[in-house]
Amino acid sequence: MKIAVVHSFYTAGKPSGENALVRDQVRALGAAGHTVELFAAHTDELARDPLYPLRAAARVASGRGNSPLARLREFAPDVVHVHNLFPNFGRSWVRHWVGPLVATLHNYRPMCAAATLYRAGAVCTSCPDGDPWASLRYGCYRGSRAATLPLAWAGRHGPARDPLLARADRIVVNSGLSERTYRRAGVPAERLMLVPNFVDAPQSDETPGHDTGRWLVAGRLSAEKGVLELLRQWPAHEPLDVVGGGELLADCRAAAPSSVRFLGQLDRAELCRRMASWRGLIFPSRWYEVQPCVQIEALAAGLPTLAFEGSSVADSVREHGTGLVTQWSKPLAPVVAEAATRFPSLRDHCRQVYADHFTERSWITRIARAYEEATRVAGNHVEVPT
Repeated sequence: MKIAVVHSFYTAGKPSGENALVRDQVRALGAAGHTVELFAAHTDELARDPLYPLRAAARVASGRGNSPLARLREFAPDVVHVHNLFPNFGRSWVRHWVGPLVATLHNYRPMCAAATLYRAGAVCTSCPDGDPWASLRYGCYRGSRAATLPLAWAGRHGPARDPLLARADRIVVNSGLSERTYRRAGVPAERLMLVPNFVDAPQSDETPGHDTGRWLVAGRLSAEKGVLELLRQWPAHEPLDVVGGGELLADCRAAAPSSVRFLGQLDRAELCRRMASWRGLIFPSRWYEVQPCVQIEALAAGLPTLAFEGSSVADSVREHGTGLVTQWSKPLAPVVAEAATRFPSLRDHCRQVYADHFTERSWITRIARAYEEATRVAGNHVEVPT
């Protein structure tokens, strides 16, 4: 099968799990015997233009500009798989593509200017619930009303009328929570397909199941990730390692008890190599999440997860029995103590859950089904004149 993958890459200045996922999936499709070509736009290259902010804002608001359509027609793929168009591709070109088209939703941007459905310390669904200008009032994108305006205008009709989602033959979501959220926002259920992400099994130099007694939290130190709130409640006698950086680093350091170490940024390979040495993954995220790679990497390493209620990770932990789920209103020390008792017996089970659900082979099987279904229904499309 000839597959065209379309993706607008975020800046390399900020670590992007989405960028890494796209690269991994392109490689996996090629390894499975498909002919794959990546049609990419790179923020780091385009941003050299002094007028880039204005061009990007106009492109987002209007949906027009920077189309891969001509190159796609030259490549003549059997299916087009779109990951991200923001902010470097237009959206209107999808109406002119008559072949099978699949879109993957890595975040909530079609219904939320911030892409997180999170504001002021809590989940916020004001825009998809019928107040599409709420994001503009609050300046949800980068804390700026001016920066938010193009996104608010583009999303004013809701995700069901987003040009890409309205056109896509199949829409891939990575978690049950993401699927339910988009269904509630009006995206037709029959076009949504649940295809969890995959990661490569880590090559650890630790003895399988080895536990150094330290807990791990890994991620961006920003408000929606909940690390600051976790550290404010973290039991002073429990050793914890924090991997990552971000705008709340100084606040996190100030809030942390002496048992907490800050390891800074670790590249993905190094984090995976060391994963099995921790006692368990703590996942305190306060937004819905979609499907973070770190939890799958933990499963592959046999690392159970202590998650806080409300995220897709909490749902996954509960569904697969790979750890514990708690609430912010509960005292944390007894929960951590319970996790320390139960987690050693879950390590083999975590590895088995990874092998059953989150390997590259599992993803290839599921995404192939999405391509097949998109191909089956694509014959109804009529080309829109350019």
